[in-house]
Amino acid sequence: MGDVVNLRQARKWRDRRVAEGRAAENRARYGMTKAEKTRARDEADRLARQVEGARRDRDDDGEKR
Repeated sequence: MGDVVNLRQARKWRDRRVAEGRAAENRARYGMTKAEKTRARDEADRLARQVEGARRDRDDDGEKR
């Protein structure tokens, strides 16, 4: 005869394992270290400054100078 299993606990255990697997997939897909986030933010800021520096000014009446 088999062991007695509490079905509620077995269901929770199964759900936790599924959630852990999903979390691992999300970490691999979306996770970035703090250094990577900082590097990406710095790169975006540098590109924004470069674009802003290359932008042409317009006169008050909307014509290009």
